[in-house]
Amino acid sequence: MTSHIAVGIGNLPAEPNSFVGRERDLGELSRLLTDVRALTLCGPGGIGKTRLALRIAGQLAPGYPDGAWLVELADTTDPGMLVQRVAATLGIREELDRLLADTLADALRQRRALLILDTCEHLVDGCAALVVQLLAACPELRMIATSREPLRVRGETAWRVPPLELPGMPGRGPDREELPGQEAVRLFAERAAAARPGFVLGAENIAAVAQICRTLDGMPLAIELAAARVRALSVEEIASRLDNRFQLLASGDRTAPPRQQTLRAAVDWSYDLLTEAEQVLLRRLSVFSGWNLEMAEQVCGDGEIPAGRVLGLLAALIDKSLVTLDGELDSVTRYRLLDTIREYAMGRLAASGEAAEMLRRHRDYLLRLVEGVVDLAFTRGDPPWPERVALYNRVGAERANFRVALSVCLERGDAAEGLRMCSALRAPWVARGDVTEGAGWFDRMLCLDREVPAQVRARALMLRAELAFEQQDYAAAAQCAKAGLDRSARAADGRSAGALRVLALVSLRSGRHEEALAGAVAAVAAAKAAGDDWEEGLALATKAAIMARLGKLTDAQGVYETALEVLRDNNGWGVAQTLYGLGGLARARGDGDAALRHFGDALTLYAQIDARPEIARCLAGIGWVALSQGDLDLAGSSLTQCLQLSLASGQRLAIARGLEALAMLAAAHGDAVRSVKIEGAALALLEAAGEAPSAGARARLEQLLGAARARLGSAAAGTLLAEGKATSADEAARLAIGHSGGELPPGDHRADTRRGGADSARFGGSGTGGSGTGGSGDRSGAGQRAGGLTAVPGGASTAGGASTDGGAGPVGSAGLPTALTARELEIATLVARGLSNRGIAAGLGISPATVARHLANIFTKLGFKARAQVAAWAVDRETAGRDRSAG
Repeated sequence: MTSHIAVGIGNLPAEPNSFVGRERDLGELSRLLTDVRALTLCGPGGIGKTRLALRIAGQLAPGYPDGAWLVELADTTDPGMLVQRVAATLGIREELDRLLADTLADALRQRRALLILDTCEHLVDGCAALVVQLLAACPELRMIATSREPLRVRGETAWRVPPLELPGMPGRGPDREELPGQEAVRLFAERAAAARPGFVLGAENIAAVAQICRTLDGMPLAIELAAARVRALSVEEIASRLDNRFQLLASGDRTAPPRQQTLRAAVDWSYDLLTEAEQVLLRRLSVFSGWNLEMAEQVCGDGEIPAGRVLGLLAALIDKSLVTLDGELDSVTRYRLLDTIREYAMGRLAASGEAAEMLRRHRDYLLRLVEGVVDLAFTRGDPPWPERVALYNRVGAERANFRVALSVCLERGDAAEGLRMCSALRAPWVARGDVTEGAGWFDRMLCLDREVPAQVRARALMLRAELAFEQQDYAAAAQCAKAGLDRSARAADGRSAGALRVLALVSLRSGRHEEALAGAVAAVAAAKAAGDDWEEGLALATKAAIMARLGKLTDAQGVYETALEVLRDNNGWGVAQTLYGLGGLARARGDGDAALRHFGDALTLYAQIDARPEIARCLAGIGWVALSQGDLDLAGSSLTQCLQLSLASGQRLAIARGLEALAMLAAAHGDAVRSVKIEGAALALLEAAGEAPSAGARARLEQLLGAARARLGSAAAGTLLAEGKATSADEAARLAIGHSGGELPPGDHRADTRRGGADSARFGGSGTGGSGTGGSGDRSGAGQRAGGLTAVPGGASTAGGASTDGGAGPVGSAGLPTALTARELEIATLVARGLSNRGIAAGLGISPATVARHLANIFTKLGFKARAQVAAWAVDRETAGRDRSAG
């Protein structure tokens, strides 16, 4: 058993092209990171800090069992969002009435991980404070920062990133024969060959190349920009144009960072070589945080640059290394500007006088996009579920763009547009666990002193209530829902079902069951009157959950089935919520097989949109049922994965419930010592979170302690319980997971494998999206187990969530669930057949780079580090599928 909790292998991106040189730097940094815990790579922009950090992290990642993680900060302009960005990257969610930094520190306390904070200079004070806090709280954590300047904190080692190895001046330094081996020359030669196939470094051009590298002072970005020009110019022409273009400033002056001076000279030169139309498009593209062709055409195209010309101009900017390919999303290519280029282009846009108009176009495009997605995603009929999954993916890909657009709304005081965008983004925020961020945007827009149509403000208040419920802030949820209902009534818009449903759930949480039932009935009636099938289905599911809580299990079954019929031809998310409720109801009735079937079906649907906390809830349900049936292997695998997901979220309630389940599993194995210690840790977490054990949990505790006292004696059982309460969550999890059979790869969802998954033909195909919100673990009491409280749109529930890489995925050719998409399964199978990336690319009609990106995703999802592991996994999976078919 290892000494850590495996929650994924990190999020390091695949390298976009070859890494040239810096062998000595890599060796020195590798040795340095064995002795220091905080390393800051300093230097001017374009020197290669980020690329070097990622390269060294990739080499050292195998030594960090809890992952190497990249947190990109370039687009985080608000210092108050720093901790939230770090937590979001790691899948750690905020807790009510607790500083997120404290939750983050607790979640990382005993993880052996490597954390990269990239581009810190504009957030230097906040980064410094966060590094100090995390290093003090997390002894196994190592941190790398990239910044134009040191963070200047105790324990930091600042390492100045040098330029690439340069040729000496003519007559000095390396001989002519040695020039091709110099790092800067090697980089120029490789990038030039990529820009102009057939380019060869030879005796006729080596001197000019050496001159270019010297003039650019070994700056990698500047050299790459220069190399890209060989498509249009000879190296001698390039060298002549660089004369007197660079002016380096001494480092250390915060008011004049070297990065700005150096890169501005490089980018000025490249910008001046563009045609006028290329210049216009480049500066207009700076409003995007990533885009696709259609977005560029819609936002940047006008009379000056017709939309039909955008593709050609974009291709020219790609050729000149000013625009970067950023992978594909659902077979659509995405692009981005390097941070430095984007900053430069923004300055040019401001100087042109077009900034306000372009930002308005950008905002309006995104508003049309997300409102169009909502119109399609939550209605009956077309599009089919796989296409709706793609819509989730699309909105998720534009998260940074939505932040820009919302900021524009605030700056311009456009409250109506801002509230419309927030309302449309409510479901993606809930799905991906960005509830706190969404609530913040809602609140800022609602506080703008502007005239807003009553219907817009009413809807915003009602949807803000849903986010408050997700945050478990039930008082705020009720207040916003009532305010929204009041404005809706005055506007006579008839869209009150969502608010009535939230109020019903708040009443249920407060123990006012009859009031809750009346509210749910009113929500159903309001949804029917408005012709809103989505809300009707969710309101019916809420009603069923309340009836189950009241012990009316037969009636609840009928209402759940009605909800399923209403939602079946709608959004699979709502179907999954209802299936989960049916699973809880079947469990309450003692029908374990039906419960496993429903939980498994819900699990498959949740996996298609990567709703990880809800995946955790389904795994918990499967684990509890398996435990009651005596299937300890199934219980162990399911509950282990559930706890891993909960640990990654940092949510104490979810972790506590996962530990409680594993304590019962240990007792079922006859291990009284472990069971009592694990239960003690669970009780301590509940107490720390201000939550009392439920009646069902108390009954289980007495059962567990009774068995332990009978076997060990009262004094020994009491001592073990006290020891457990003093045990950290990570230590308790290691104890619990070790008993359940060890740590499983996140994609190995044996729970669904054993009991069968959803009918993929009925509910749709594969896909990935963002994380959802929900709780893991058992909700004690028959009514709670039956209902699950899952009826808020987008998966609202009543317990803390979880988020990590992994989770059940679509059913593949072998009939076994997996974390992988259909394309990733296909690539894994081809890896098992011994094909190279190039061979796979040729067979599938995609690029080798796309294959590499898919492989990186496979490694992350399955927790693997080597191609051989993927091959072995694929072979085992096919064998298991054949065995299952034969059986």
